[in-house]
Amino acid sequence: MLLTELAAKELELFKDAVPQATRIGVLWNPTTPSHSPALHALDGAVKNLGVQLRLMPTSTTADFDQVFATMAEEHLDGLLVLASPLGYSSGGARQAELALNYRLPGVFGFKDNAEAGGLMSYSADILDLYRRAATYIDKILKGEKPADLPVEQASKYELVINLNTAKAMGITIPATLLARADEVIE
Repeated sequence: MLLTELAAKELELFKDAVPQATRIGVLWNPTTPSHSPALHALDGAVKNLGVQLRLMPTSTTADFDQVFATMAEEHLDGLLVLASPLGYSSGGARQAELALNYRLPGVFGFKDNAEAGGLMSYSADILDLYRRAATYIDKILKGEKPADLPVEQASKYELVINLNTAKAMGITIPATLLARADEVIE
């Protein structure tokens, strides 16, 4: 997955959902190789959207409580969580829980985060990636060398919006954004 360009799109979608947001925290992992380029890609989006970013490095799930408390103390308007292994599975559920507790609307890099209570997510369709991976496995099993296979990027992305979370946070999601969503959780 090419996460670098997704960060700017995620920020844009978040701003569409929460137009009054101007100060946004960015959870990123310094040990995730794609995060530094993703932060750089956010520079252009920041200028176009008129927002300020507060970078919140998180290297372990143990950092989550302090990071969310800091964002709340600084009265940030929301958060962008860059996709990383920390934000998947139980870590993602914990991020969504903390976002709800601190009333920080956010956009997450995994669908599971929105399903766990995060406001929204924008990410590659994981099931589509699994299906496409199966074609690679088939080619390898039929004798093709892995080094000869082309590198492909995800071509199908999903926008998931959790209306239960929006309601709990007093956020009205614009109808135009809801119409663009691939899944709306009610």
